[in-house]
Amino acid sequence: MAKVFDYAEVAQHNTADSCWVVLYGNVYDVTRFIPEHPGGSKVILQLAGTDATDEYDPIHPPGILEENLKPEDKLGTINPDSLPKEERSPVEQREVKDEGPVDLESILNIDEIEEVATKQIPYKAWAYYFSASDDLKSKSFNNAVYRQILLRPRVFIDCVRCDTSTSFLGHDVKLPLYVSPAAMARLAHADGEWGIAQACEKYGAMQIISQNASMTPEQIVKDARPGQVFGWQLYVQNERAKSEAMIDRMNKLDCVKFICLTLDAPVPGKREHDERSKNVGSNLPVRAAVQEKQSVSQTSTESKTPSQEKEKPKSMGMGQSLFWGTAADLTWKTTLPWLAKHTKKAIVLKGIQTHEDAYLASLHAPHVKAIILSNHGGRALDTAPPAVHTLLEIRKYCPEVFGKIEVWVDGGIKRGTDVVKALCLGAKGVGIGRAALFGLGAGGKEGVERVLEILKAETESCMRLLGVERVEQLGMQYINTRAVERDIWDGPVLERGNLKAKL
Repeated sequence: MAKVFDYAEVAQHNTADSCWVVLYGNVYDVTRFIPEHPGGSKVILQLAGTDATDEYDPIHPPGILEENLKPEDKLGTINPDSLPKEERSPVEQREVKDEGPVDLESILNIDEIEEVATKQIPYKAWAYYFSASDDLKSKSFNNAVYRQILLRPRVFIDCVRCDTSTSFLGHDVKLPLYVSPAAMARLAHADGEWGIAQACEKYGAMQIISQNASMTPEQIVKDARPGQVFGWQLYVQNERAKSEAMIDRMNKLDCVKFICLTLDAPVPGKREHDERSKNVGSNLPVRAAVQEKQSVSQTSTESKTPSQEKEKPKSMGMGQSLFWGTAADLTWKTTLPWLAKHTKKAIVLKGIQTHEDAYLASLHAPHVKAIILSNHGGRALDTAPPAVHTLLEIRKYCPEVFGKIEVWVDGGIKRGTDVVKALCLGAKGVGIGRAALFGLGAGGKEGVERVLEILKAETESCMRLLGVERVEQLGMQYINTRAVERDIWDGPVLERGNLKAKL
């Protein structure tokens, strides 16, 4: 019979010499595994002698525990009555009234999705999803700028038919929408990124899988239908071998059509909501599922002793923890050639924020197939420009970019009118991130389906009221951007030769 431990007894084993943790009601001795952990020893020791289930479960994929621990490492079970009070959602704490199961059909817009999810998910999840850099100016302006663009409807036009289908990199989709690489989806709901994939399949939308997903890529795409389109986000690691191993895994997944190289956050922004949450680095072993899935043989040869590890700050939000180990030394001259050696998949550059960089990216066509205009959802550099500003810059200074590579945008999309305005400005597709995560929080995969259903219906209504039948017909003639154009950068234009010298 398995031994039953009181929490007080487990709590005494909180050192590198004797490290126990509670996971899913079981007590494990993880002392042996400390030097082999892919995330380093410190993240395990931070939870030594505690119940680590809530921190472990949303981040680690099923099977990891069994792969890395021996049967004898399982010591017994925990007496549930001895456990300390766990963090609860506002509903569980009775801070807000539990109104029972949510009627998703009664939710009419994306703001209401977020409102419902905020009541249901733990505070640490909300703080991570909601947070943005500094004063949240870029985050709020990402959406507000769309309100400054006015629509120009045409009348006496047959608007019975409406076709929202388009293509990304030659792959057909039913919506000009995609889910941006949004990390740690299982913090909101157990369906996680798999649930997002299922919702995308139902509505014919594309999904870019976050490198910091809480499920492995294989788990996320396991029920994908033929023709479903995925991309995979890459944060290049300081230890390039780890990134190369991840890319090799993506090369084997046919449904992953491109690698999305993220450039807008070489270092993490200061996200104060996240840092203030209880879910700080002093008690959180954040490690993405895709990173955890490395073989023990690889991680053990690369592991470091505590004295060899670079010291982390004492207090870190989840966002900062996820960025630990991310390379900040990427360049045009070195990174793209390196990437070309390790994959034949299409390359998409995420995080372009000026027309100069859009122009430079276009010079790398056809190796680079698309760019995403993004300020990382306002989570990197506060007061960085919204995608709308960069779209207008490109139109003004280097419109030829639109003919060389596809231009996608993300950040601040909350209405179908936002989607249409971005497409009128020249975007090929429009990404949503927080909306999908809050959709999960509101109702699992069905909540994400509701998000896509709302945006699809609003996009179709907008197109019909403009007098437009197909996405490719949208253009500048349907919008008035004068109120935005006055804020577009108007400095000296760098000569093309000087720009090319950067390559």
